[in-house]
Amino acid sequence: MNSIKSVPARVLSRRPGHSLEAEREQFDKTQAISISKAINTQEAPVKEKHARRIILGTHHEKGAFTFWSYAIGLPLPSSSILSWKFCHVLHKVLRDGHPNVLHDCQRHRSNIREIGDLWGHLHDRYGQLVNVYTKLLLTKISFHLKHPQFPAGLEVTDEVLEKTAGTDVNNIFQLTVEMFDYMDCELRLSESVFRQLNTAIAVSQMSSGQCRLAPLIQVIQDCSHLYHYTVKLMFKLHACLPADTLQGHRDRFHEQFHSLRNFFRRASDMLYFKRLIQIPRLPEGPPNFLRASALAEHIKPVVVIPEEAPEDEEPENLIEISTGPPAGEPAVVADLFEQTFGPPNGSLKDDRDVQIETLKREVETLRAELEKIRLEAQRYVSQLKGQVNALEAELEEQRKQKQKALVDNEQLRHELTQLRAAQREGERNQGLREEAEKRASATEARYQKLKEKHSELISTHAELLRKNADTAKQLTVTQQSQEEVARVKEQLAFQMEQERRESELKLEEQTDLLEKLKRELEAKAGELVRTREALSRTEQSGSELSSRLDALSAEKAELSSAVQRQEADLLAAQGLVREKEAALSQEQQRGSRETAELQRQLADKESQEQELRRRLVDEQFAVLRATATEAQRILRDAVAKLDDPLHLRCTSSPDYLVSRAQAALDAVSALEEGHAQYLLSGSDASVLVAALTHFSHVAADTIVNGGATSHLAPTDPADRLIDTCRECGARALELVGRLQQQQTLQQAQPGLVRTPLRGILQLGQELKPKSLDVRREELGAVVDKEMAATSAAIEDAVRRIEDVMNQARHASSGVKLEVNERILNSCTDLMKAIRLLVTTSTSLQKEIVEGGRGAATQQEFYAKNSRWTEGLISASKAVGWGATQLVESADRVVLHTGKYEELIVCSHEIAASTAQLVAASKVKADKHSPHLSRLQECSRTVNEMAANVVASTRSGQEQIEERDTMDFSGLSLIKLKKQEMETQVRVLELEKTLEAERMRLGELRKQHYVLAGGVGTLSEEEPSRPSAAPRGGTSRKPPLAQKPSVAARQDQQLDKKDGIYPAQLVNY
Repeated sequence: MNSIKSVPARVLSRRPGHSLEAEREQFDKTQAISISKAINTQEAPVKEKHARRIILGTHHEKGAFTFWSYAIGLPLPSSSILSWKFCHVLHKVLRDGHPNVLHDCQRHRSNIREIGDLWGHLHDRYGQLVNVYTKLLLTKISFHLKHPQFPAGLEVTDEVLEKTAGTDVNNIFQLTVEMFDYMDCELRLSESVFRQLNTAIAVSQMSSGQCRLAPLIQVIQDCSHLYHYTVKLMFKLHACLPADTLQGHRDRFHEQFHSLRNFFRRASDMLYFKRLIQIPRLPEGPPNFLRASALAEHIKPVVVIPEEAPEDEEPENLIEISTGPPAGEPAVVADLFEQTFGPPNGSLKDDRDVQIETLKREVETLRAELEKIRLEAQRYVSQLKGQVNALEAELEEQRKQKQKALVDNEQLRHELTQLRAAQREGERNQGLREEAEKRASATEARYQKLKEKHSELISTHAELLRKNADTAKQLTVTQQSQEEVARVKEQLAFQMEQERRESELKLEEQTDLLEKLKRELEAKAGELVRTREALSRTEQSGSELSSRLDALSAEKAELSSAVQRQEADLLAAQGLVREKEAALSQEQQRGSRETAELQRQLADKESQEQELRRRLVDEQFAVLRATATEAQRILRDAVAKLDDPLHLRCTSSPDYLVSRAQAALDAVSALEEGHAQYLLSGSDASVLVAALTHFSHVAADTIVNGGATSHLAPTDPADRLIDTCRECGARALELVGRLQQQQTLQQAQPGLVRTPLRGILQLGQELKPKSLDVRREELGAVVDKEMAATSAAIEDAVRRIEDVMNQARHASSGVKLEVNERILNSCTDLMKAIRLLVTTSTSLQKEIVEGGRGAATQQEFYAKNSRWTEGLISASKAVGWGATQLVESADRVVLHTGKYEELIVCSHEIAASTAQLVAASKVKADKHSPHLSRLQECSRTVNEMAANVVASTRSGQEQIEERDTMDFSGLSLIKLKKQEMETQVRVLELEKTLEAERMRLGELRKQHYVLAGGVGTLSEEEPSRPSAAPRGGTSRKPPLAQKPSVAARQDQQLDKKDGIYPAQLVNY
């Protein structure tokens, strides 16, 4: 077993004067610890307390020299998570640290850029985020160095913004572009984080998701300010420049607006952000910069960070050491504190005095709470007044905007008048245009008429040409070409004369076409001359045509003979076709007969297949029915065993029952799948038969083991378990009965058996033993481990008290420092006493083991005395837990975040835990053992040190708390009476609340003792059954151990000289 190291030098009992070197060394040490705890490779968010200490360090030294001196030494290229958390801490330091931090970070821009470039080239999820984050940090540093009017937290008033922007439109334009770039970097980081969360299927309640989401809190704070400033600057730009010039700015703003709104919406839906930050809601649409009055509708988004709660909340004190004396023994009713340290004036107090003092303390506590509530109400009133003033200022701004809107309305009305005048002018122009269109339509109609006349002339000309062609053809056929030409000539002359007369009539109507028609007539005359010449040439070619006609006649004779040959061939082909058609009809008839035969055979096959399918379904159902009958027999046999007297001697463990119930639930799911598959295809029941067979066996096994488990359970759980097993058997029998009938097969619902099986599973979980979840063979190792853990916890508590002492000297002075030192010194003395007590208890334990084990091994001795060993383990856990809680309470009291009553309760708890440890050690110790004497002396020392802690805490509380003096000089008799009645009403209400809280405390204690008693009961009933594997847990108070079941000798009775006293319920 590990021995406890020597206690360090006494914690500083008074405030010595430290040199500057010592203060600097302590500051560097604190900063190094905070940086190492905040920036590590664990995939978890940075704790706020470590980041806050780093930020306070920058304000203490007015810069970030210490932070960068440690940050440069971190192995950032080796871990992407380490680099990510470094960027997060650097972002927080830039926002909330000292203003000189910005210049210190400027000197390390190259380091930040190198880390981002390194991880940007690697395929790592956090590495890609680090690359984006470093770009954001570099942009942030450059922006704030260029514009020192904007602090790194971006919180400036509108007046400062107006002053920074100035009146030069170029400066406003450039500042807006830089803020757009700044916003793009912020949004790009948020989009990268959310993209990785989606691909990794992470949620905000997992440590990996929180590690990525934590830096977005600073991004939300930055984006809210940047959005407000860009809206202001955009309205200012639109007041100075035309809208077309700023189209690019508006498009970029709209894109950022939608991205930011989506980012805020997604973040507000996550549980991780709801308890850390209040995210504002952006409007549905972006502001309309083209309308100047829209600026009045803009509402500045405000991000609210709730007040931080303590990170390590203390568990509620559920245990007060109070056990009533057994029957037949003298009752000891004195207070635990008075039993330990004696009555205050050497005389015992009666019950009435004790109750009066208790009520006084409670009234004082309630008065303090009332004062706290009153101060809180005053603070709320002041906040509401501030909100009212802000709303009044906003109302005044709205009034100004209203006046401006009225001026804009007048301008719009003037513009409307101008538009109406322009509209009337347009209507007049429309009339003139319609008149011009009518004239154009009339001109168009005349043009159409002329065009029609022209078309008639063209058609006449074409007709003449066709007649001329006919005449030429007639001349080539007939032998009297001259006469025909003359006749055609006369006809043409007559027609031309007629056309001429008609043309003259038309020319009288259309004088403008006269010349054109004359030219056409002249052209026709020329054509007529050419036609005459062609006729003369045609006479010469007549002989040639006659010779060609003879040649054509010869060719015609040859063609007629060829046609006759083709007709003969055609007749032969038609005969062949008729023969083919006859053969085809015969083939079709033969095919139809074969098709009918095949269809008949197919019908026979289908009927045979249906018969086989029906026989298969019947056989499958017969197999299912036989299986269901066998399952029904198995289940009936299992249910009958619940009432079998011979089965009363059978026992089973809750763990085995839980495993059988879980297997039965799985079998129900398989049975449901097999039932559904059988209903879809009744020809295959193999899956359902296998599932039903397995279900019947595991269900029967569950019912039998449920009855066996109930034989060792208490009465009420045993009755409920038996009833649940009967219900499970009834439903299972009903299910297999439905599976046996074809009519009720579809109505079977295997899921109905799941409810009683879940009830059996839940009862089995409740009946599991709550004792130490270790095997007896491992008890010895657990004892050594718990004693070593207790020693380590006490050493850690001593170190933490030293840290708290140093922190108190830096953070407080005067009376507060004196009180804190006195309390911490008493806590240090108590830790020393506990440390010595644990050391002595370890030595006594070794002596007991060596003297009692004989020839057996140490492990066998612990296994043989398991009840005593479990008590020793529980006592050791209780001592270590009490020491840890005392240090945490002292830390909160020094930081003014805790209550002095917590220290008092922890002191009493430590006294009770040490008493439990002494009792567990004394049971098997020799009464003449020197180690036992030293242990009793150490126990008394611990009680004295605990009393010192209580005394110093109470004196410090009285010295620190301010007591208000009551001034009744200005009150009349009626007012005094009224206030007296109100006070009485308040006292009655507080007494009622106090009584309710006492009842609740009593119920909590009763439940704790019931749970602790259950541990001992199960250990007695099942001494040979090993427990389950140990369950891991967080820092919680260990269960109350039962007194070891070893008969106490007459010479080993506990008395006051051992430092152990009977306990009673005490209200603090």
